[in-house]
Amino acid sequence: MSLAVPGTVSGIDAIDGYRVWSASYDDAPNPLLALEMRILSERIGELDGSSILDAGSGTGRWMQWAASRGARVFGIDACREMVLKAERKPGLGGRSALADIRSIPLCDHAADLALCSFTMGYLPSPAPVFRELARISRQVIVSDLHPDAARAGWTRSFRAGGRIHELVHYAHSVAKLDDCARSAGLTLKWRAESTFDQPEREVFRQAGKESAFDRARLVPAVLISVWRNQSD
Repeated sequence: MSLAVPGTVSGIDAIDGYRVWSASYDDAPNPLLALEMRILSERIGELDGSSILDAGSGTGRWMQWAASRGARVFGIDACREMVLKAERKPGLGGRSALADIRSIPLCDHAADLALCSFTMGYLPSPAPVFRELARISRQVIVSDLHPDAARAGWTRSFRAGGRIHELVHYAHSVAKLDDCARSAGLTLKWRAESTFDQPEREVFRQAGKESAFDRARLVPAVLISVWRNQSD
């Protein structure tokens, strides 16, 4: 993952892209995911006994992390190949389903926490996603590429088969996210606008991009927002 621009970026559809990316997704060093994990894992709080939905769960990165801390986890994703990768991981068998996050196959109030990580930006509107997450959960976390990074020209792309694949992406402003969240009955609890720091330098090096680190750390890279359900 690297970037987005305001509006739609031409390129491969996200689901088709992740079908290709699934083969190498867990192995490729990814500074954005490393930064998100560092910031959010420090602030997410106690999870033991909590029920967590990962909406856009991919290969189960956050599901594994939460399960290791005593949470009951379930994930949905629209890409079959990514779901199959998650299903093969220890402790995650039977924990994922192929589904659209705009129509989640769970009953109301099914989860204590719903997490949507690097997924919202693949949809043209956040509104239906927020309505579903608010319907299902007491607390909602959304993380994605920061809008400032989008304006700086970062792309959401990956390399496979000797080619660079750029994913179609929508850049949603902070105001748009907040407006959709409020309309769904959510209240902002806290927000982090995170930049790369020394812990991510090694990930840049592993990815063969250390020369870009000093420049990249000047731009907010990841936006993490946490909302609570007003009806809770």
